[in-house]
Amino acid sequence: MKLALLASDSHVARAAGETLRQKYPFVPVRDADVVVALGGDGFLLHCLHEALQLKEPKPMFGMNRGTVGFLMNDFKAVDLLDRVASAKTFVLHPLEMTATTASGRSVTFPAINEVSLLRETRQAAKIGIAIDGKTRMEELICDGVLVSTPAGSTAYNLSANGPILPLEADLLALTPISPFRPRRWRGALLPAASRIEFEVREARKRPVSAVADQMEVRDVAHVSVAIDRSISLELLFDPEYALDDRISLEQFSS
Repeated sequence: MKLALLASDSHVARAAGETLRQKYPFVPVRDADVVVALGGDGFLLHCLHEALQLKEPKPMFGMNRGTVGFLMNDFKAVDLLDRVASAKTFVLHPLEMTATTASGRSVTFPAINEVSLLRETRQAAKIGIAIDGKTRMEELICDGVLVSTPAGSTAYNLSANGPILPLEADLLALTPISPFRPRRWRGALLPAASRIEFEVREARKRPVSAVADQMEVRDVAHVSVAIDRSISLELLFDPEYALDDRISLEQFSS
């Protein structure tokens, strides 16, 4: 098995990378069977977005040299080849966000965790929501709203009081961010095959930005979000500490 190694810029990740390079031969990403990523969740997301540029994205085995490391395995310098060979595979299908600005420009970005709409000024956003072509909410007055995948449900979605989604649920979480009206609306669980469309009301007076993971589009008027099943990204996890177990455990943490 040929492994490539990527490490974040942190001192801890670089030091771990040097330790591994002394023990194992690594090849360039283009020649690898699996990419080993050292850092935190943010770095792994960066690596996954880089992988989207490849014709055939490589499976990734992350090891935590960051802060939270929710998507990462524990760091160990020993038995790396055996760990990768015995790892469980989780397949991610990213969201595809198509955003049209108030000036008519249209752009498309992938999102592995979530797509979020956020107000740009002190004025609350006014956003209409349609699911599969049917209007479900004429006007949500809020700081913003997001669509999360199961893999991203413990990130920004959880901070916004959204639900944690088990990986096998085949759902998306639609979660408001500081809703003002309807005040008691807490969001919705949607089938993963849904297409969610957001219409920004009074877009020039109440500007809104759309963010696909780390890619931001300012002054949007319309945003469409759906899972892109033509793209598959593989994450590898130690069998005893797989991502679905972590999501289950997170529901019982304080």
